[in-house]
Amino acid sequence: MFMEYLPGWMFLALTILLMIGFPVTFTLMGTALTFGLIGFGWDFFNLLPLRIWGVMTNVTLLAVPLFVFMGVMLERSGLAEELLDTMGLAFGRLRGGLAISVVIVGALLGASTGIVGATVVTMGLLAVPTMLKRGYQKELATGTVSASGTLGQIIPPSIVLVLIGDIVGVPVGDLFMGAVLPGMVLVGLYILYILIVSFIKPGWAPPIPKEELAALTPKIMLKKVCRAMFPPLFLMMAVLGSIFAGVASPTEAAGVGAVGATLLTIANKKFSMKILQEVMHSTMQLTCMVFIILVGAASFGLVFRGMGGDHLVREFLGGIAHHHGQWTVLFIVMGIIFVIGFFLDFIEITFIHVPVLAPIMIEFGFDPAWFCILIAVNLQTSFMTPPFGFSLFYLKAVTPPEISTGDIYRGIIPFVLFQLIGLLIVVMFPQLVTWLPSVVFR
Repeated sequence: MFMEYLPGWMFLALTILLMIGFPVTFTLMGTALTFGLIGFGWDFFNLLPLRIWGVMTNVTLLAVPLFVFMGVMLERSGLAEELLDTMGLAFGRLRGGLAISVVIVGALLGASTGIVGATVVTMGLLAVPTMLKRGYQKELATGTVSASGTLGQIIPPSIVLVLIGDIVGVPVGDLFMGAVLPGMVLVGLYILYILIVSFIKPGWAPPIPKEELAALTPKIMLKKVCRAMFPPLFLMMAVLGSIFAGVASPTEAAGVGAVGATLLTIANKKFSMKILQEVMHSTMQLTCMVFIILVGAASFGLVFRGMGGDHLVREFLGGIAHHHGQWTVLFIVMGIIFVIGFFLDFIEITFIHVPVLAPIMIEFGFDPAWFCILIAVNLQTSFMTPPFGFSLFYLKAVTPPEISTGDIYRGIIPFVLFQLIGLLIVVMFPQLVTWLPSVVFR
């Protein structure tokens, strides 16, 4: 009986150790080694090196350090500061215009960098003090910045999509194309919430005084907007355009993006050898973190599957599907990922849960690309949900002293609800994911 349910005990041990606070990598590798020896004996060590070698020689995963380099370099280029200033003035006449500009800048930075931490920290430093000075309510200001910073999770080029695509076996180019419309839906929902709040509570999001905007003629404003919008649009066209046109693979496009980000930093006169060294150091740290977790997750997956863990999960979900239908299973799986996101980082969920759940859901007849995008949208909430939302921690670290953790938690709740509405929309309308790839790649 014990050996039959060994995969269940293994998963329980992993969950308990993670909740206690043990480091993810050592927990994954430690449980894999312990249960691997119990289940397979010493022969386990003949299998493990082959699995790790397969991870380290995966060409698709080369895109990860290149996209990280691109994002960190763009953070140092001064692009976000100019974007926020210009878009704030462009929407300044509207109630909530400054918050709307933050959402748009978050989307553009997400499409340019794909790194949530860099986007949230940059916008937290620049936008939150400005919004407070303009009379914005604390919760609305912090919630807008926290939510907008997470858009890099879904809007391509996204590191999450690269990882999920590799795990599930879906072409990354298909996922990038399929994520465009769901990303736009989330941007639209965030802006809709801001407009509603600004209409109901005008004092929470006042417009910029007309006297400040009077000096800006339409010609000057157009020039500022074009200048601020060109760099991120140039980078988006360079990276995504080369993939969508079939000129480059995602890995090659990531290299184009890294070069493009460096050129933009040079053009902005922010480039130096010190900056390059810092960017390379940050890239190395982030890449090592991702890959060492990936190695641990690959080891865990080897043991879990080898002992029949995926068979146990398939039987359990198959029983639910038989009695209640496959859509019930989908909602249960999405609910599990959403709840786990309260406690675990998106990388951990991607490497631990997706390899087990995705093949089973595809067997039930769900479109692989659509299911991958659903996971990505769901994982985005792992950055936003209290108490362990990483976006909230990043923001608290850089906000003024008068902003409390409670302000940030209260501010993000409406955006989490709209995020769930966005997830439901993508569930109800799979064409949002499948239409664009079918048009471009047919």
